[in-house]
Amino acid sequence: MIQKLKFGTDGWRAIIADDYTVDNVARVAKATALWLKKNTDKHEITLGYDCRFGGMLFSETVIKVVTQEGIKVFFDKNFVSTPMISLAAFNLKCPLGIIITASHNPPSYNGFKLKAHYGGPATPAVIQAVEDMIPDECIVPNISLDEIEKNGLLIYQDFEEMYYQHVLKGFDMTMINNSGIKIAYDAMYGAGQRVFKRLVPGARHLHCEYNPSFYGQAPEPIHKNLLELSNLIKQSGDIALGIANDGDADRIGLYDNKGNFIDAHHILLLLIHVLYKYKGLRGKVVVAFSASPKIKKMCAAYGIDVEITKIGFKYISEIMITSDVLVGGEESGGIAVKGHIPERDGIWDALVILEYMAQSGKTIEDLIKEVYDVVGAFSYNRNDLHLTEEVKNKIVSNCTNGVYKNFGSYTIENIENIDGYKYYLPNECNVMIRASGTEPVLRVYAEAPTMDEVNKILEETKQTLLA
Repeated sequence: MIQKLKFGTDGWRAIIADDYTVDNVARVAKATALWLKKNTDKHEITLGYDCRFGGMLFSETVIKVVTQEGIKVFFDKNFVSTPMISLAAFNLKCPLGIIITASHNPPSYNGFKLKAHYGGPATPAVIQAVEDMIPDECIVPNISLDEIEKNGLLIYQDFEEMYYQHVLKGFDMTMINNSGIKIAYDAMYGAGQRVFKRLVPGARHLHCEYNPSFYGQAPEPIHKNLLELSNLIKQSGDIALGIANDGDADRIGLYDNKGNFIDAHHILLLLIHVLYKYKGLRGKVVVAFSASPKIKKMCAAYGIDVEITKIGFKYISEIMITSDVLVGGEESGGIAVKGHIPERDGIWDALVILEYMAQSGKTIEDLIKEVYDVVGAFSYNRNDLHLTEEVKNKIVSNCTNGVYKNFGSYTIENIENIDGYKYYLPNECNVMIRASGTEPVLRVYAEAPTMDEVNKILEETKQTLLA
């Protein structure tokens, strides 16, 4: 039986040597080439891979398959970040870009993301159209890359240098590097490691070496995966800001000077605050359904329009390419801002905040206090429940059918179900339940005025769900 390959919230991902094989990568590459030939006049793509196992092998497979269809490939021999591929697609005016990455997923995974000519994720319609064209099989041509290069269909490019120069135009890196602000940066063994060293050479650099296994840990910039960075800041006493990126450097996590984790909800609020209040930029805010209601509260205070989308940055990007958007982002730490491409970029986001800190002399704690003055203090955490399909589906069915009236001692006051189920609880608390689009887990998100209450909500919700 032919295996059906499905694109999730952010491209196709699968376990290496299980479903993620040369044969299946070839099938997806063939579909991409067929879509390009059918729908565009310019048959060119940008292509790159991140630090995961087999990146070069799978990239070679893509090159051989698409060039057989007459598609020209601009390719970087070295690992690159997802934003580098998106920027290259925009700069080189290629209809599509491909990045071989599984982003933040565990090291056993790899993936295939599609980017577009405007410098962001391909639209849901394009992604669905490519998926619908995946053939049952595709034979990889027996041809060398040298031959393809001689035929003029393979052109090597330095996408990292292109990105580096783009950042230098967007930020005053000399001022940042001379500001005296001490920074710690954790690449999580991901694709941001080399370029961040170039941009901020004086930072303390963690896990900035090539290790396709990521030391066995998923390169997702959440606190439980970043304890080494947190402890370094606590012990140093002089590091003002900690920055972390995921495997393909399109997500961000931050730490304050006490080693406290700053989640993506706070980062979204910080970016809106800095760009609107201090940079004088305008535009609406677009966030995924999982983002904090505090974002609506800040936007109401500043007179900014807000749009809520389904989860998956492709939905946000689709709006960014047709509307004037100030900030677009997700709970997962994927955030895009005005003045850059409509793409998540963990390094760019960090530099927006860092540059303002250098210009103003304010600390990250000063800026968070300013945010709290507008929306009130809050904490957030997420619990990933690894369940059998049967149990997971039963819980989702219960949510759909309105079975839950309370989670332990917390009475449900209101429910939204744009993409998942968000339950509003008393005292500006909320809990959200959603099945992951890329992993076999049920995600439970909670928000409350204090972390103690967040953890209480998570525990009482878990007990209710698994009862």
